[in-house]
Amino acid sequence: MTVVALSDKEFSQFQRFIYDAAGISMADGKQALVSGRLAKRLAHHQLNSYGDYLRMLENRDHSRELQIAVDLLTTNETYFFREPKHFALLRELAEQARAARRGMRVWSAASSTGEEPYSIAMVLADVLGDGTWEVLGTDISTRVLERARLGHYSMERASGIPIDLLRRFCLKGQGKEAGTMLVEKALRQRVQFMHLNLNQHLPKLGSFDVIFLRNVMIYFNLETKRQLVARLLTHLRPGGYLLIGHSETLNDINDTLQAVAPSIYRKP
Repeated sequence: MTVVALSDKEFSQFQRFIYDAAGISMADGKQALVSGRLAKRLAHHQLNSYGDYLRMLENRDHSRELQIAVDLLTTNETYFFREPKHFALLRELAEQARAARRGMRVWSAASSTGEEPYSIAMVLADVLGDGTWEVLGTDISTRVLERARLGHYSMERASGIPIDLLRRFCLKGQGKEAGTMLVEKALRQRVQFMHLNLNQHLPKLGSFDVIFLRNVMIYFNLETKRQLVARLLTHLRPGGYLLIGHSETLNDINDTLQAVAPSIYRKP
């Protein structure tokens, strides 16, 4: 396969493309990432330049290719029970809901390959059993959502799952599936996955008790962050919690939420 170079002008055009498509501000110096992830698409379509590929993406007849490009240019890094203090809070809230005989709705707004929403579901199932609870997982990437729906992971990915929850809610792969684990069907059926661009008008999702928006804002500029948080807060019930990444903050982004602890905010 002929190696095609990505010019500075083309890289700038891709920066604009991913910002317009997903609200992501791609830093300078990411030329190798863009060319590395998209090179096979140029080869697939027998194109001679990244500029030709951009023109293809601008053609409405190639909407499927546009989604493929967004999938390839968005980074998805996650693992089970990331930031344990968030799940300790979730368990506490679930116990309060059980005592009050209330249901719970939780939204994993950037669910990636499913580790976060399944972690949420394990906690809710452990506390609330077959009671009234829902987990919604959304992501801009259709590719990772397909993997999430399968609920099939390498055993290495399971290292963060508490052993009692691992035994209750996951099946160990046998034979040709050795070295893998599968989230049990009953739990998978309690998690709904949906393709969603957080930087566009949101559909009617209802209200949630907790929204996980972790390690998402690091890719956005200040104004996009402000708009994103405001958009999500319309779906957070009064008294509900917004959880963000440990390295993130809402300083200068939103002043209506109460800071409970680093990365944990409550809607009055």
